Amino acid sequence: MSDQHNVVLLTFPDADGWRPAFDEAQHLPGLRFAAALERSADGLLEAKDTFGRGAGVATVGSGLLGALVGMLGGPVGAFLGFAAGAALGNAAEEHFAGEAGAALIVLSPRVPDGGALLALEVREASPDPADELAARHGASVERIDEHAFTEQVRAAEKKAEEATDQGS
Repeated sequence: MSDQHNVVLLTFPDADGWRPAFDEAQHLPGLRFAAALERSADGLLEAKDTFGRGAGVATVGSGLLGALVGMLGGPVGAFLGFAAGAALGNAAEEHFAGEAGAALIVLSPRVPDGGALLALEVREASPDPADELAARHGASVERIDEHAFTEQVRAAEKKAEEATDQGS
């Protein structure tokens, strides 16, 4: 069976139950990103926590590669190469963070009043690990194909840009 790249949503009717599931979800096979959203009984939405596997790798890796290339110019070249590489890697990570924020905005209507939602971006060889996690913590499960979800996010971004353009 080939891996499915999904956004797995775990919905908790009670906001108190998400933390243990979030901590456990960080060890799911194939997990790339996790976020916890919580909505108070009066409707206030809050992003409570996020986790990204490999966070910082692009920044450090690009910096080290830049330093190696910069060594051709001596110690100052290595320093400048590291700085330039780290800046490029950080820009890539910031772009990902912006996309993740837009995705959470799209998911926000799914968070019940007084409840919580865990959004997991995961490559699943089998749905069993996430389904078992949800069952252990009393959450309902919904899966959205990653490509379909990306299209939903892009459509929402386009609609927001059009609304902004019409307002100016």
